[in-house]
Formats: sequence, structure tokens, C-alpha cells
Amino acid sequence: MIELFSADTPNGKKISIMLEEIGYDYKLTKINLVDGDQFKKEFRKISPFSKIPVITDHESNVSIFESGAILIYLAEKSKKLYDLNNRNTINQWLMAQMGLIGPLIGQHHQFHHFNPGKSDFGEQRYFKIAKTLYKDLDERLQNSKYLSGDNYTIADIATWPWIARHEWHDIGLKNYENLARWYLDIASRDAVIKGYDLFKNGSEIPKP
Repeated sequence: MIELFSADTPNGKKISIMLEEIGYDYKLTKINLVDGDQFKKEFRKISPFSKIPVITDHESNVSIFESGAILIYLAEKSKKLYDLNNRNTINQWLMAQMGLIGPLIGQHHQFHHFNPGKSDFGEQRYFKIAKTLYKDLDERLQNSKYLSGDNYTIADIATWPWIARHEWHDIGLKNYENLARWYLDIASRDAVIKGYDLFKNGSEIPKP
């Protein structure tokens, strides 16, 4: 049994989607970020930076933090969505999400969505960066069905939940034809629909 410690965020949704894709039973333990659950001593034993998500694989008695590491662990365990012959490309796009797309769009959320009007510099900087990331992804998907090639992989699972916040970005996903096509393709998958509704509260995937 996999236990998922998570909150209703893009990084959290990555792992619930992955677990649905590979068909593993899992238990969700909610971490309330507002109440500070992430700073509790017991949670910090498995998450040294007080971040979600984390999984505990009770079958092998191992805990994994960092969403990219979790995706790789689950892909290797299930032998799904991580083609051995294409791992260099998959890893590059996975790391691009971990190092660029997530952190930079996350900053766009902070300045543009949560704290508008507090820093013109921050709002303008990260709005421009987010638009550039949309353009970069759109260009990649002009010549590739999925981020790492013809097949859906953990690189797509890592990136998609961040684009699912497109309503917060005010960039206009529909203006990026290839990115919108990729987004809707993935949004139609049963596992993605189930995994997106992480807390089973009827959350629906936003359409462009």
C-alpha cells in the first residue's frame, strides 16, 4: 500500500494522477498547509524541507520526498510511463518541470494571483517568464505529441498540473494551439480526471 501525504496543489496532483495511471491502491493523508501540518515533527521525519508531496511505500518500508523523485520511483516500481529506451529525453523534460516550469510559474502565482499590486516588478517579471514558458512548451509540442516524444510519460504528468492552473495565469491557453491540444488530450484521460480530484470534492479540470 502506498500512503500519499499531500495537499491540493499542482505538485500534489502529480502523484495522485500517477497512482491512478499505474493502478495502485493508495491511502491519502491530507497535509493542511494553512494549519502548518507540514512543520510537525512526525511529518518532517519523512519530509526534511517540510514540503509536499511525500509517499510511504508500506510494502518496502521506504519514504520518498520530492515529486520528481516520487514519479521516478513509482515508474520504476510499476515499469510504466518511463521507457528505458527514452529515459534521457524523459529525464530532461522532467527536470525542466522541476527546475523551471514549476518554480517559475509558482512565482507567477504568488505575485499575480495571490498578491496582486504588491510588486509591479515581480508581477511583470514572472508574467513575462510564464508567457515565455507557454511559448517554449508550445514550440516543443508543435513537433512532438507529448513532451518527451510519441508516448505519454512521467514528464507529462509532472508538467500538466501546472498548466491546469491556466486560469490563474491570464495568458490564454487557447492562444497556444499545440499546448492546448496536449493539455486537452491529457485532461481526457480517466486517471487524470480521477487524480485531479485529489480530495474527492468534485474538482473539475479547467477548460481553456
